[in-house]
Amino acid sequence: MSRLNTPTIETAPAAARPALEGARKSLGMVPNMFRVIANSPAALDGYLGLHAALSRGALDAKTRERIALAVADLNGCNYCLSAHTYLGKNVAKLDEAEIAANRSGASNDAKADVAVRLATAIVRQRGHIDDAALTAARAAGFGDAEIVEIVAHVALNTLTNYINEVAGTEIDFPAVSPALHAA
Repeated sequence: MSRLNTPTIETAPAAARPALEGARKSLGMVPNMFRVIANSPAALDGYLGLHAALSRGALDAKTRERIALAVADLNGCNYCLSAHTYLGKNVAKLDEAEIAANRSGASNDAKADVAVRLATAIVRQRGHIDDAALTAARAAGFGDAEIVEIVAHVALNTLTNYINEVAGTEIDFPAVSPALHAA
């Protein structure tokens, strides 16, 4: 059971209801994470705004899911790992081997491997990465815009990881447990 209120659309703050309705229309459901974040309409708007903006960015859906899986596993977030394993399989069409690689901070795709490794380094080193990480990203074809987006995806995923861990959000996707790699 969640340690924070998990309102329904009807019991959520009035300012959060349109966003929750939008989620229900687009996803066919309202994930518990959205409902927990809805306790603060400002936080929900911020999360959804950044998520929407980044979905229109330079990184493709597969790379975004790969980063989300790596960050969730590193941060030990059961909810996000479960959600992104489901989304990785069913939306981004990642196979089991790729998901396993992502969870361990890598990818079986050469270019995506550099992005996931950079994201993992950002989490582990709390942003204090060395020049070699940026050089590797640039050598793989990532420009400054993509590097900024990788950082932004790390931040967005860390935000939801932390909210879900603080809240103890009830998992409403097929449950997956993190490997608990030391961040």
